[in-house]
Amino acid sequence: MQEPEFTQTKSTEATMPEINNQTGTITKLQPAGQSQEQWLKYGEQVSGFLATLPEYLGTFFNQYKQPLVSVGLIVGAIVAVKILLAILDALNDIPLIAPTFELIGIGYSAWFVYRYLLKASTRKELTSEITTLKSQVVGKIPEA
Repeated sequence: MQEPEFTQTKSTEATMPEINNQTGTITKLQPAGQSQEQWLKYGEQVSGFLATLPEYLGTFFNQYKQPLVSVGLIVGAIVAVKILLAILDALNDIPLIAPTFELIGIGYSAWFVYRYLLKASTRKELTSEITTLKSQVVGKIPEA
C-alpha cells in the first residue's frame, strides 16, 4: 500500500499552510509579529494576576480563617498520628520491646486498680480529680 505523496511548496507569504511530508499534516504558519504580540499579551495577563495574587490570598485567608485553621489542625493531627503509629511499629519490630511494653501496661493497670478502684474513698478521690480536670479543660470553676 502506497502512501500519498505531498509536495511542499515554498512561498514568501508566511500565512500559507505548510505540509509535513512525514506525517501528512498541514500546519498554518503565523507571522512572527503576531505571535510576539500574543506572548506579550499573555505575559501582561500573567504578571497582572501575579501582582494581585497576594491581595487575593490575604482576603481569602481573612474571610476563611477559622475553617482553614480547623482543616490545618485536622491534617496536622492525622500526620502526627501516622508518624506516631510508624514509630510504634518500628519499636514493635525490635525484639523484647513489645513484651516489655505489655508488661509495663499490665503493671500500670494493676497499680491503677489497686490505687483508685478498690476502696470507696479512693473512688471518690478519683471522681473529684476527674471533675477538676474536666472543669479546667472546659473552663468552668469547680464547685466548692
